[in-house]
Amino acid sequence: MTDSPTRILLADDHALVRRGVRLILDAEPDLTVVAEADDGAEAVARAREHRPDLAVLDIAMPRLTGLQAARELSRTCPETRILILTMYDNEQYFFEALGAGASGYVLKSVADRDLVEACRATMRGEPFLYPGAVDALIRDHLDRVRDGGTGSSRTLTDREEEILKLVAEGHTSQQIADLLFISPKTVERHRANVLQKLGLKDRLELTRYAIRVGLIEP
Repeated sequence: MTDSPTRILLADDHALVRRGVRLILDAEPDLTVVAEADDGAEAVARAREHRPDLAVLDIAMPRLTGLQAARELSRTCPETRILILTMYDNEQYFFEALGAGASGYVLKSVADRDLVEACRATMRGEPFLYPGAVDALIRDHLDRVRDGGTGSSRTLTDREEEILKLVAEGHTSQQIADLLFISPKTVERHRANVLQKLGLKDRLELTRYAIRVGLIEP
């Protein structure tokens, strides 16, 4: 008796990347792409609809980033495992991905070599880390030991980060409210909290900040 193939949701805002990754995955008998999404919010909706075994998420996507989508999926679709596929060889993103519930982190530059094994490792319940990530984990552990185990907490809540990204992308309060299923008044309150916490004055400064921390692409 053969096991059914791992059902995969693939999310990336570049259609050519999705096509290439899908070719890699669908070529394997134990992997099959059952749904695609071109932004983080659509990825969450498709995951709720299809209940895939595995979500492969890009980081830099409109509306919700892959990291924001991963946090949402961890809450709402805990049975779906998560793999981050990204161009960013970046320790900050790597640690945020682990914190968001991802089981692995694969660089697009070596996707043809690593992605299939990363999918299989994730479905076996094993973490998949690229070599630079292992070095980062060791350094982080040594830093924590040296600093007595203290770590700085993130400035913004997950919801505030979501609203910051959407404001920076130019969405109105009503559009954000519709997307996140909250009231426009709640959006305005979160937006005011973000401005106060970050010491920013207006949308322009919010947008610059969002670009600087990698929430949106310039």
